[in-house]
Amino acid sequence: MKFDETSQGLGLRGLQIAPAQAFGAVRLVPLLKEHVREDLRLGTLEFKGRRPHAVGVRGHADAPTVAYCSYIPHAYVLRWSSDGTAVAARGAALTDKQLGLRDLGGVRVLHRMVRQEEPGALRFLPLHLSLEGFLSLHFGGPDVAWSEYSRQALSHGLSPRRERAALGSHVHGLEDAVRMFEIHERQVGALVFVADALAAMVVFPHPDDYRALHRSLVRDFFGELVYQYAILYDDVPAHRVAVREAEIADLAGLRAAVARARADWTAFTAGMAAGVLREPLRWQTVHRTGPFRLRRFMSALRPDEDNHLGEAILRDGGELEYCKTFRLSAAQVRRAFLLEKLAQHHWDLARTAEALGVEVPALLVRLRNAGFGYLLKEHVLKNLPPGAV
Repeated sequence: MKFDETSQGLGLRGLQIAPAQAFGAVRLVPLLKEHVREDLRLGTLEFKGRRPHAVGVRGHADAPTVAYCSYIPHAYVLRWSSDGTAVAARGAALTDKQLGLRDLGGVRVLHRMVRQEEPGALRFLPLHLSLEGFLSLHFGGPDVAWSEYSRQALSHGLSPRRERAALGSHVHGLEDAVRMFEIHERQVGALVFVADALAAMVVFPHPDDYRALHRSLVRDFFGELVYQYAILYDDVPAHRVAVREAEIADLAGLRAAVARARADWTAFTAGMAAGVLREPLRWQTVHRTGPFRLRRFMSALRPDEDNHLGEAILRDGGELEYCKTFRLSAAQVRRAFLLEKLAQHHWDLARTAEALGVEVPALLVRLRNAGFGYLLKEHVLKNLPPGAV
């Protein structure tokens, strides 16, 4: 996966932060749209037939013969108009023939992550677009036949490459929170915090789309850290913004105090979500149509900080129309960080170790502990000195 550019975070252009609602360790912060437009709508696509789920298979540039496989509960159908006219939101139920699905050992196979179904309609798989990009990161493996790498690594790259995630329904308290929380009139998304750690950011184009897809949060993927936090923490403290009565003498003063309180709350919440709102992200454009771009993104992979990946639809003016993010665990960040460093130094172990400020044996141990021991020849790992860490 190659990134087109690096720029600041998602931001909140066109969105407003509303007061949070908390249940147990889960805190949902509603995102409201300032000006609702009607020229972009998002619905769901249900798979018609006896098997309601599918597995997506797709090669990529580094290894076109290698398949990407994943469980798909549903897909999204994006509908738009190029001239700004209103678009009706509706779901779709397509047959196997229309979807281009075939049966393979009792599993349905879908060949494209993003596909234009008809003029003005695009089908894509939520979160799989970004996760596929993460899994394919330097998937091809060593680009030079260094003697330390195994025959498997030189021939097949990082195969297999697997990462774990938890279904939203397994995150303790999330399903109850989604069921009970109030949906605001202009709400198009939410910031999802678990134990006050940002778990996900979700945005849809239209308030009606959000209402229809609000409960789909429990079918999204969440990282290992989010799953653990939901178990370890029973609740989160209430966040209150004070309004000083002594400073209020009339309605104008009250309005000004409320405006300040809302600004303070917005700044505080944005700070909690700085990992996706403010920190630099690397972007790749996947599809462009009319004034909209479907893009996936990933943090700069800083091992000691929060790191996220996700996908977004942005209007030409920079307004965020759709977004879903996934918080990477520390182990996932370490694996991706090591792969990036190796790729930056053409998979030369000595140069990579020097860039990381460690000796080669220590780098080999880090690769083994990260699950990449299969990339190296057996005798290379066996000859590690006993004190290597």
